Amino acid sequence: MRKILPFLFSSLLVVCSTSVAQPVSNPDSAVQAILRGLNGSPLSLQNAKDHALANAVQVRKAEAAYRAAEGSVRREAGAFDPQLFFNLSHLDQQQPTASFFAGAPVLSTQQTTSRSGLRMKLPVGTELELAMNTSRLATNSTFAFLNPEYDVFGTVSFRQPLLGGFTVSGRKQLTRAELELDAEKARYDQQVIAVSTDVEHMYWDLYAVERDFAVQKLTRDRAEAFLNETELRSRAGLVGPNQIANAKTFLAQQELLLIERDEQLDRQSDLLAALIGKRPEGAASRFIAADEPPGDFPADSVDALVERALKINLDLQAAGRSIDAARATADAAGWEALPSVNLVGSLGGSGLGGGSQAVIFGTDTLRISGAGSFGDAVSQVTRRKFPNWNIGVEVNLPIGFRTGNGEKERLQAQVLSAQQSYLEQSRALEEQVRTAYREVLHGKSRIVAAKAGVEAAQEQVRIGLIEFHNGRLTAFELVRLGEDFAVAQQRYSGALVRTAKAAATLRQLTSGGYPPTSN
Repeated sequence: MRKILPFLFSSLLVVCSTSVAQPVSNPDSAVQAILRGLNGSPLSLQNAKDHALANAVQVRKAEAAYRAAEGSVRREAGAFDPQLFFNLSHLDQQQPTASFFAGAPVLSTQQTTSRSGLRMKLPVGTELELAMNTSRLATNSTFAFLNPEYDVFGTVSFRQPLLGGFTVSGRKQLTRAELELDAEKARYDQQVIAVSTDVEHMYWDLYAVERDFAVQKLTRDRAEAFLNETELRSRAGLVGPNQIANAKTFLAQQELLLIERDEQLDRQSDLLAALIGKRPEGAASRFIAADEPPGDFPADSVDALVERALKINLDLQAAGRSIDAARATADAAGWEALPSVNLVGSLGGSGLGGGSQAVIFGTDTLRISGAGSFGDAVSQVTRRKFPNWNIGVEVNLPIGFRTGNGEKERLQAQVLSAQQSYLEQSRALEEQVRTAYREVLHGKSRIVAAKAGVEAAQEQVRIGLIEFHNGRLTAFELVRLGEDFAVAQQRYSGALVRTAKAAATLRQLTSGGYPPTSN
């Protein structure tokens, strides 16, 4: 069957050239005419890329990951934001007493306490707290010199880890989040380039499928003409019924192949539409490529291109940021595995105020001096009329250090794993760049050679037809010429698409660094 089809195709060319009054048509011109008449919605490569960047799922997912990383940075940075705190409580108590000094048989007290202030944690690990504590006590005790009594004291306290790595340990989560944000930003930018590359690959695949369809339609049309000519020659007694049966079989096969090519064209258009998130406009059921692949691409030194890719490839940069993020927590774990030594201290003042009440003790009437309002008590605190301070050291020494050292080893192993992933990715990148570079380097020569092959094969068919009619060429040899012409057409289309896709791949691998810009 494989030999019959080329034979019938060449026989079709023979029949079409038997009449001197009927010139032999240019197959490539006929293919271009069919391409211009294809039904569909024309789509340029740039418009396809624009639609993809606006609608592609991969871009939106990368954008979501990038926004999540931004939220993580904001969350970790919020750990260093100041926090206001306030709490209030009230106690009302009735308590029977058995002591003369209680001041009442049933001691009644109403106490309201509050605590308010400001807390914050610094990136160096320091914990600061500014607090104001108040208490209002009212009682029915006859021995209370102040009723109600106001007690106020304020403190500024701190806790500073001495062996916690200071900034390394104190801001490890923020550092990791910032580095992961850089990584996600690089991945997002690279995904934008990757989607553009995928669109370009699929666009040129659509272009190739269109050419395959056009060639198949040309073959079907000529098979139909071949059948008509065979029937005419049969009525003239030049060929037998077997030739008519062969022509009908050939036409039926080409009709089926044309249907398959048409379905393949629709399927390729649907794949492109799904990628860019847009369907053809109007009544058109498919996209038609409006651009043709260029045939000339600049070829830089492969070593310079590899160096550029390793330097600016965004996926590789993201992998580097992932190493730094893992190292940030590993370095902090090294400090945190040490004993915990904290310097603690506070600076404060106290104040006292309230309503003065006379206390009768036997024959004496006693009063306290210096009573004042609640505001007076607060003023005493702010002026530190009654100051206080303290400083100390807290030490926590775990026996065995297994928890801290185990965590340090685990995180260091993650750093090593990230480093090896980076190395693996860089090696794969270099191999991909060199492979795509070779295709681009030989692209122009490949296209020129393939085009020359098409022209030579076309000329061979033309000369072969003449020699066949003059009896100097056999039918088998003519079949081989027709087969060579079909293969040459396929190679030419493949060369055009292959070079364009390789150049798009280089742009992706170099994150837009190909072709190099001239300074």
